[in-house]
Amino acid sequence: MILSLYRNAYGGLSRESWLLTAVIFINRAGAMVVPFLSVYLTEGLGLHIKQVGILLSVYGMGAMVGNCIGGWLTDKIGHFKVQLCSFLLVAVWLIVMLWVQRFEFLVGGLFLLSALTECLSPATAAAVSSYSPPQNIIRAFSLNRLAMNLGFSIGPALGGILAMVSYQLLFVVDSLTCIAAGALFYFLFRQRQDSVGPETEPTQPATVAPESHSERSPYRDGLFLLFIALCCCFLISFSQVFTTMPLYWHQVYSLSKMEIGALLALDGLIVCLMEMIIVYLIGNRPAPWKMIVSGLSLMALAFLLLNLAHGLPVLILSILLFGLSEILSLPFIASLTARRSGPKNLGAYMGLYTLAYSAAYIVGPLAGTTLIDSFGFGTLWASAGALCMVTAGGLFLVVRRLQMS
Repeated sequence: MILSLYRNAYGGLSRESWLLTAVIFINRAGAMVVPFLSVYLTEGLGLHIKQVGILLSVYGMGAMVGNCIGGWLTDKIGHFKVQLCSFLLVAVWLIVMLWVQRFEFLVGGLFLLSALTECLSPATAAAVSSYSPPQNIIRAFSLNRLAMNLGFSIGPALGGILAMVSYQLLFVVDSLTCIAAGALFYFLFRQRQDSVGPETEPTQPATVAPESHSERSPYRDGLFLLFIALCCCFLISFSQVFTTMPLYWHQVYSLSKMEIGALLALDGLIVCLMEMIIVYLIGNRPAPWKMIVSGLSLMALAFLLLNLAHGLPVLILSILLFGLSEILSLPFIASLTARRSGPKNLGAYMGLYTLAYSAAYIVGPLAGTTLIDSFGFGTLWASAGALCMVTAGGLFLVVRRLQMS
């Protein structure tokens, strides 16, 4: 029964979607610098928590710039070239970062690292859309997220072991996996290039449904901008899981690097095992707003739980709730964005969508570390939960209008 569910859930997706999934998995399996960045900056380099908050926000600023540039370049030169360049340039810069340790140099170094890394996001999202027929687009994004989370279930766990030996190993291994992902991507996709790009325009684009072939700029799409702003609020809360949460585990629970890596890996593993099955079972039947609002409600509950009880079982339960929240919200947010775009502005729409992540990673870490320094972790979790509930109410109203317009 279970095997049949998995077979049906993954059936019907294009060969290109699977090949892209393999590349993303390799890249994410080696992504071990960012999960341990806050711990590395405090313990490895001895920086104050406020300095760490500034640097994490700088990382978010670089991501914002990278998403804008990546979306623009995707529409200009196509997603193939953008993805390949991102893989290779990130690999080089990770090695450079081994020698960057002074705070003022870290500001510039992390900004550039993030910008180069996040150029990949809108290009990959455009590739996922272009390789998927409209009826499979939600599952295609879920498959993409499965690769990311499966890799993320390996990266932090391995990173925790490597960090016990040397933080420098995190940068080296991350760089090597970027090179491996870039090489595999080139050999798999060099003959395919872009199915949608500046030089080719298919008669029936596979990226979006026929009724969504809009040529307008997403920056002039008022309702979509409101949707993105609300998504950003949600992601500000979500960003705490990967920025301040490891500090919470380390400082309050005294967990080791290996245990922190294991908890982060658990989140990825939950999403890997459950997302495609849940998305397949629910299909396109429920309205997207129901799934998104349910996801945000579960995230609010996870934050509240951290203040109501204490102990390792509480941490594991909260990770389970965070994982379910991702499953119920993020694939539907991505698919709504893809369906809102047209064949010539897919990169711009996806760039704005991934920009919400970048903006959240500017505000989230800085706000989180400031609240921790001034009021403690309890206030941060209460504030993050409240923000999730307020955002859920806003998305309840906006997503329904977005589908009707």
